[in-house]
Amino acid sequence: MQANDAQTLVLCALADGPQHGYAINAAIEELTGERLGPGSLYGALARLESKRLVEPLDGQGRQRPVQLTALGREVLERELRAMARVADAGLRRLGVNPA
Repeated sequence: MQANDAQTLVLCALADGPQHGYAINAAIEELTGERLGPGSLYGALARLESKRLVEPLDGQGRQRPVQLTALGREVLERELRAMARVADAGLRRLGVNPA
């Protein structure tokens, strides 16, 4: 999995609302059937925070929830729309009707 893929998965998981790392990874597993490794997950979170796409919230104990920023929502929507266009084109080229 590429770094941008991990970042997109994290943003998708956060589209439902603020979550901490374990909950983010559980949402990703539900979506893809696979979990991110700790380095991939927390590396993606750090990169997303540095880009101001997510922001930390006050946490309790070791849990540090994060949420999407307005910019993060915009970037996620743009990325998902681009991915949908690529998927539709690829499926058409395979002779499969896009869903």
